[in-house]
Amino acid sequence: MHELLDTILLETEERMEKAVKSLVKEFATIRTGRANPSLLDRIEIEYYGVMTPIHQVASINVVEGVQLYIKPFDKSALKLIETAIYASDLGLPPANDGVGIRLTLPALTEQRRRELTREIDKMSENGKVQIRNIRRDANDQIKKIGLPEDDEHSALGDIQKLTDNYSEKVDKETKIKNDEIMTI
Repeated sequence: MHELLDTILLETEERMEKAVKSLVKEFATIRTGRANPSLLDRIEIEYYGVMTPIHQVASINVVEGVQLYIKPFDKSALKLIETAIYASDLGLPPANDGVGIRLTLPALTEQRRRELTREIDKMSENGKVQIRNIRRDANDQIKKIGLPEDDEHSALGDIQKLTDNYSEKVDKETKIKNDEIMTI
């Protein structure tokens, strides 16, 4: 009986950890005014009939902290990459120099910074909802086991501690990202 309980607790913790990691990865796709290759993670090109992320067909380097330089391994992909960047929601005009593409990130305005922090707060709340859903699933599993009342209460308390812990992690990551955006 306790082995099953331990399994539920372990699975719950793993799922909550994955939820936080997923949120942090999502945060990385938000432009902060500093160049970061992960800005291009969501952009794909059709390369030999297969949708392929840019980072698999090109090297992406940060130049002077505010510029990305994308150099395709195969020159024939240069135009495809340029077109994909134009079509994306990045809002950055690519500068094609015939060998690679430069993306210069403009400084963020105060208004844009505030919009981004609201977007991050929304993502953060979605992350917390995901954690609470994981808690609910774990609580349901524990109640189905049919433990004695004291053991069940204790197990539900352990799940709540995990939930509080991972909610704090979400808050911490949110603060880090918001501070990063608001820093000029």
